[in-house]
Amino acid sequence: MTGSLVSRSSRDEKTSSGAPVTTTQDESKLESNEVALPEIDPSEEKKLLAKVDLFLTPVIMLVYLCCFLDRSNIGNVKVAGMPEDIGASSQQFSTAVSIFYATYVTFETPWALALKKFTPRFVITGLCIVWSLATIFSGFIVNVGGLYAVRLILGACEAGLFPSLNLYLTMVYRREEQAKRVSYLFVSTAIAGAFGGILAYGILFMDGIGGYAGWRWVFIIEGLFSVVCAIVVWFGLPNDMTKAYFLNSRERYLMTVRAEQNKAYSGSEDFDWNEVKIAAKDTKTYISGGIQFCQDILLYGFSTFLPSILTSMGHTGIEAQYLSVPVYIFGGICFVIFAFISDRLTIRGPFIFLSNIFGIVGYILLLATSNNAVKFFATFMCAVSVYNGPGLNVTWLNVSFAPHYRRATAIGLQQTMGNTAGVVAGQIYRDDPYILGHSFSLGSLAVAQGLIVLNLFYLKYCDRVKAKIKSGEIEDKRKIRTGDRDLDFKYHI
Repeated sequence: MTGSLVSRSSRDEKTSSGAPVTTTQDESKLESNEVALPEIDPSEEKKLLAKVDLFLTPVIMLVYLCCFLDRSNIGNVKVAGMPEDIGASSQQFSTAVSIFYATYVTFETPWALALKKFTPRFVITGLCIVWSLATIFSGFIVNVGGLYAVRLILGACEAGLFPSLNLYLTMVYRREEQAKRVSYLFVSTAIAGAFGGILAYGILFMDGIGGYAGWRWVFIIEGLFSVVCAIVVWFGLPNDMTKAYFLNSRERYLMTVRAEQNKAYSGSEDFDWNEVKIAAKDTKTYISGGIQFCQDILLYGFSTFLPSILTSMGHTGIEAQYLSVPVYIFGGICFVIFAFISDRLTIRGPFIFLSNIFGIVGYILLLATSNNAVKFFATFMCAVSVYNGPGLNVTWLNVSFAPHYRRATAIGLQQTMGNTAGVVAGQIYRDDPYILGHSFSLGSLAVAQGLIVLNLFYLKYCDRVKAKIKSGEIEDKRKIRTGDRDLDFKYHI
């Protein structure tokens, strides 16, 4: 189960890129293990993955962009007069930001476990429709109670999206292919921040049209955009890549081969409570959850309150919307670069540690200087760790668990622990000049660095124990010997 997860017995059989188109009978033989698994020609597989990326990436990025846009637009409307219009105090508005995560963290694990049973298309499309309606209705709220209600509904629905998309990627791609694909999700977060600022900047000029304030139009238009996204997901996201509408017969066959090769990683299709219990008791789950909590402090604090941070530097609300755009784009580009190298080297933890150094420098500058130009530069430094930290840590967890339901549980629990940071972020970024928020974020990075080092040592320890058992140096006393506990499963550091 190391590296590419290709069965060792399959290495003796090879199929050239010019192999004939297979029949359904051939595929059924593969699935029943009646024939040895062929090894796919690397150049042909590269073309296959490029085609899969071409069709899947826009759909996945679009739906996550909409999700994060609908979640974080509360930061854009804050500087556009929403709190004053609905009579919300600074404390009440912070509570509205935080209350979203009450339902968000509650429903993440259940949605992750439900993905296979109800299929990705039904789960993701259904969630998208409901949160779209919640966003649209946000444009018609008149008091704080209404704001609380829509935020709770939004949290319950959006809770299922990231675990579902993340699991979907593990069902399509191998371990060494995943960081780059997970980066698409976090790049979508960066684009949502940038696009949200541009969109809000334009929509706010609609102030007064139809008798509605500009901030109301932000919710209405962005909610309608998400409805369109739900339609795209329904028609564009295949439940089974071996039957994907955009692949020809040969390509479907190759996806069937990949699926069989990847079974050691993906595991059984059948739900097993024992796998849930294994993940819930695994030390890796909680170390990863701790890292994710620290990194999400940055992600939610920065992405939600960046417009407010920029206004604290003396910029107007409108200026803050468009000045946030290059910051988000820079953070997204850095993540793509880090993720690409991480996949090539199959190294995870050291890249998270490195990216956090940029964030530490950024938050120190935000706290230590009064020069607004330097502070603006500091936001770019922060953006590097804001996206790389949580994104690469999710990938690190993905490739550290097998089979499917063990991984699904670990992802759900990690995200539940991590996303409680959203509650904290809403409380620490209250008042200009946001000293508490920046200080708390800096402290979170320091704790994250310690946990990253701890996880590195723990995974190396687990690999050393496996190696000693395999060589006969120590007795095999393992109670669990399947999935990631298999002796051939090597952890990525």
